[in-house]
Amino acid sequence: RQRQRPRDGGILQWRFIWESERALQRSIQGTKTKERTKQMLSKQAVKIAQRAEEHEPFINKVTHLLGVLGFGAFCFILGARPQDIRYVYCFFYLTFVPLRWIYYRFKKWHYYLLDFCYYANTIFIIMLLGFPTNERFFMVCFSFAEGPLAWALIVWRCSLVFSSVDKTVSVFIHLLPGSLGEHPFPLYNYEKGSNPVGLVFFTIWWWDPVFFGAMHPEGTPERASWPYVENQSYLWKWLFFVPLAAYFFWQVLYYLIVEVLRRQRLLRDPEVMTSYRELSKKAKKANNMWWRLSGLLGDQNRLLMFILLQAIFTVATTALTVPIFLSYKLHVVYQILKVSASVWNGGNFLLEVMPRQVILKEKKKSETRDVTEQQHENPLQENSMETPQ
Repeated sequence: RQRQRPRDGGILQWRFIWESERALQRSIQGTKTKERTKQMLSKQAVKIAQRAEEHEPFINKVTHLLGVLGFGAFCFILGARPQDIRYVYCFFYLTFVPLRWIYYRFKKWHYYLLDFCYYANTIFIIMLLGFPTNERFFMVCFSFAEGPLAWALIVWRCSLVFSSVDKTVSVFIHLLPGSLGEHPFPLYNYEKGSNPVGLVFFTIWWWDPVFFGAMHPEGTPERASWPYVENQSYLWKWLFFVPLAAYFFWQVLYYLIVEVLRRQRLLRDPEVMTSYRELSKKAKKANNMWWRLSGLLGDQNRLLMFILLQAIFTVATTALTVPIFLSYKLHVVYQILKVSASVWNGGNFLLEVMPRQVILKEKKKSETRDVTEQQHENPLQENSMETPQ
């Protein structure tokens, strides 16, 4: 037995080495397969992009047609069945955001999906599908929708351009939630049994009393009017302080993911875009107010200044949601302002920015054609200059 032990130990050691080598080979083969698949998908994506560029005018026309028809259908549902607007919003978000992730992943823009607007919209979906009768959750979502998200349309100049899927989706991500929740009670007469006049939080809050009527604290009777306007501390708590706490939680989480956990990945590839990179790039190019403000503490602290400026913006816009929450007329004016700003910015893009982009594209195409023609002509000239021996 003592003589067999070394032999058994040698067999076990050999078997361990053999299994380790097999595992290593499988890992190498898996890595190679993954790289080949990635290269193949990348080549296919480039081919699709090239074909799409060749047919860009036609694609833009189709996109514009579908965008206008879709917006018209949305307006029809808004007037005919306002109580169904929340389902339109859920369908839009759950359909277009995954598609946007695929597109952004190819463009190396996927870190944009960690921005606050997607964080807030995900909370909206959870509220609408999971906790539709929780009034406090509703107030937090209302504050997000009519605070930072809505004002981002105006401050960051989001453009409603139906020929651009990317721009249209960006506008709707910021615009639709606020349209989800307006106040039912001023427009609804329970005694007469009239129908609600009844975008997502706008319609819930002002135009959909059936949905909103169930929102009352557990153990209390259903309210005749909601909320209790005289209870200002309750309003400020759930429309201002709690939303700000949720915002700062997102800010810490975003910083940890982008600037700590993924920092080396971003440093290795400068083409990968984040919101901070994009904002600083545009601000530096324009040399505008944001670039000068972000440099108050020096270039090494620009990221900190961007975070501080965004926090100030969030605090200010969140505070404005309280008077909007209490006034139907102010809320209607606010809705008109948001839509008008998006349409105005879209007009500026179509009439000023897009013509310049078309001219630049045509110029690049002509330069590329000239270089290609010269490359074809040079070999012919060299061949003609050669004399037979």
